This record gives sequence, C-alpha cells and structure tokens, in this order.
Amino acid sequence: MLVYGKNVAKEILSENKTVKKAYLQNNFKDNDIFDLLDNRSIPIVYYDKDRLNKLTDALHQGIVLEVEDYKYYDEKKMLGEINESSFIVILDHLEDPHNFGAIIRTCEAAGVDFIIIPKDRSVKVTSTVIKISTGAIENVKIVSVTNLNNIIEKLKKKNVWIVGTSLEKSVDYTKVDYKTATALVIGNEGKGISDLVKKNCDFVVKIPMIGKTNSLNASVAAGIMIYEVIRQRMEL
Repeated sequence: MLVYGKNVAKEILSENKTVKKAYLQNNFKDNDIFDLLDNRSIPIVYYDKDRLNKLTDALHQGIVLEVEDYKYYDEKKMLGEINESSFIVILDHLEDPHNFGAIIRTCEAAGVDFIIIPKDRSVKVTSTVIKISTGAIENVKIVSVTNLNNIIEKLKKKNVWIVGTSLEKSVDYTKVDYKTATALVIGNEGKGISDLVKKNCDFVVKIPMIGKTNSLNASVAAGIMIYEVIRQRMEL
C-alpha cells in the first residue's frame, strides 16, 4: 500500500510501522522526516514531481511511503476486551473514503475503543482514508466483519447497548443514556442504516433538523453523536 502526506508519514514513521521504501520529491524539505527515515535506515528514492504524481493522484506533499497493507483488528480479540465502559462505532456500509477518514479522526480524538465495518459493499482502509485521518488511524482499532447483524448480537451478549440513527420512529439523540457500554451505528450516506440493522438496535435516535436540510453528512452526524456520548460520560 502507498500512503502519502507529511502528517501521515510522521505518524507512521514514529509508530515504527513497517515501511519498505520512501519516495521523495527532488526538492523535498522536512528535517523531522529525514531524521525519522535516517534513524530507521529506510531506503529513499527521489522522483521529480511528475513521476511522483503518477504514484498517487492526490496531494502527496512531496512524500509517498510504501507500507504493508493495513491489518484490521481481530474480532475475537475485540470481543474479549469489551467491558462496561466500552465505546464502539459501527459503520453500516459507508461508501465515501473521505467520510470514513474523518470519522476515524473523530473517533481517535474521542477515545472510541473500536470501529466496526462490514467486509463487503463498504469502504475499506485505503491510502485516501489514511490521508484524511491525518495519521489518527494508527491509534484506532478497526474491525472488519462478515455480517453486521451477527456482530451486533455478539455485542448484545456482552451487555453493549446498540444505538442507531434514523429520522423515522426515533427519539432525540440526547434522551438516551450512553454511560454504559455503547455501540453507535452510523448509516450509509444515501440510504442510512439498513432495516434489519435498525430492527436490531436497542434505541433509534435522531439529530433534530431545524432548517430545510433533512440530513447531515455521515461524518458530521457521527461527530455529533460521538461527543454526546463523551458529554454524558464526563458528567459521571
């Protein structure tokens, strides 16, 4: 996998993740990154801007790292670590890597324990996701599962409350108690959460819409919900 950008590079190099090679633009200047590369004896290849642009079509800031493919956290290990204060975010077939990256960044900032995504028909951890997360992905445990409803049932057996988001047949998101183990379900950008997932939720909540807009961007909705959980828990 190729990842890019100065912040991402610094995070990965500082965490001692396996880096096979660094591709730098000829005029690249960043002493901190050079020190990190030198300390770990990582091979450096210099390219001109046009050739580096061919490695990635995104804003690379003059640096691209070749790293191992992302390793998802083990499902069984996650289930074994669930406790009475666990905080989990479940993404129900999210498609936009920019939304995913932004949610990862919010989850890391808020101390979310795990993010769960489905293996099929869903955005994966890509170089774009890593870039948008600005390195936060290195400190978040992401679990990829075969079936969301199966993992929801397993979480329920661990006494985790499942809270979904929907505008229909729902209550105000501030009216639910999030002080115990909680999993928030954030739906697909266009379709929201699926009917079966919604049926399996213990609570279905909504964020009030006062203006003419009837929905929020998935990453914005996730941020509002996540920090309501944090707000309530800080009152303990």
